[in-house]
Amino acid sequence: MIPYDFEYYRPSTIREAVHLHHQLTQQGKQPLYYSGGTEIISLGRINIQYTGAVIDIKRISECLALTYADEKLMLGSALTLNELYDSKTFPLLGESAVGIADRTTRNKITLGGNICGRFIYKEAVLPLLLTDCNLQIALLNEIREVSIHQLFHQTLHLKPSELLVTAIIDKKFIDMPYVVMKKRKQAAIDYPLVTLAALNTGKEIRVAFSGVCSFPFRSKSIEEVINNRHLPVQSRIDEAVKRLPAQILNDIKASSEYREWVLKGALTDVIHQLGGEYLAN
Repeated sequence: MIPYDFEYYRPSTIREAVHLHHQLTQQGKQPLYYSGGTEIISLGRINIQYTGAVIDIKRISECLALTYADEKLMLGSALTLNELYDSKTFPLLGESAVGIADRTTRNKITLGGNICGRFIYKEAVLPLLLTDCNLQIALLNEIREVSIHQLFHQTLHLKPSELLVTAIIDKKFIDMPYVVMKKRKQAAIDYPLVTLAALNTGKEIRVAFSGVCSFPFRSKSIEEVINNRHLPVQSRIDEAVKRLPAQILNDIKASSEYREWVLKGALTDVIHQLGGEYLAN
């Protein structure tokens, strides 16, 4: 049980949701947008997060989009992880998300909830970073479209009143060769020690990471060395690890040394599975 009461609202339009958030904020109710609610419940139970009102966005059609428009794939922020996987519309995203929790929980966890959440893994964001997607963000009096690279730096930087509506992915990325690797120490639904999502665009291999550092990321510096076919594979891997944007996690699940060993093995597999012509002679 959550140890406090809160009000529940279920608007049917973007405008209604954003204006409702504004009104509730003025009333001091610290409103939160709500789609799956797993994080609100989990953190509320242990008094880490409080709200006086939740705004359920699951009746807003744009937040449930799963369609193509003008050669762009539109993915609504209220789509569940299971809906993304089962639809097979964007396999790279579906497989990146499928290892998050168990299937029952993934019926609740949504795309927006995962990438906007406070937990550090946010694995659903990895394919969005790899495909340079745009995000539709609703403000009080407008909807703007912004590159994910402008908003995502360790976490998604939105103001409390801003609503993530859709992720927009260029169709050209959908059928590109990809690899998703989740390296766990034990259970199949445990948090991974390392998750890699990688994409071969035909010109380069792109790689995004979760579980390695205390935030998910994509690094152009790491991709530069990964794609340097003049270097032997092992040299690329060693140099890539030196270019990590922060210290490797060292926690109860695994030491930083063990994670580094797992990471190096996973990167080697990525190069061999997607590299082909990129491998050094």
